[in-house]
Amino acid sequence: MDTRFQKPKTQGTVPTRDQILTQSDLLEFKQDMLQEFKRIIKECVSGQPSKKWLKSAEVKKLLGISHGFLQSLRDSGVLPFTKIGGSIYYDYEDITFMMSTNKSA
Repeated sequence: MDTRFQKPKTQGTVPTRDQILTQSDLLEFKQDMLQEFKRIIKECVSGQPSKKWLKSAEVKKLLGISHGFLQSLRDSGVLPFTKIGGSIYYDYEDITFMMSTNKSA
């Protein structure tokens, strides 16, 4: 008998404890979503990320630069960074400082 076309077996009509969604679960989800929306809107309006430490991909997107140019900023010491494991992090304040000190009139 081919089992591919059989209906999956269920545990019955009563949901298990981990399948029940309560009103408090929905309220918590709503609060989390609102917080995330507020963070995204704040970031879009102000133009600055809401977090202090940014990864390389975020910095490249923020500055509109290539991976190679970001590497050269690190190598030359123009942009300080912190490496933890295999990830490189940049302080947002260091990025804004770099941009302001290299601004031409």
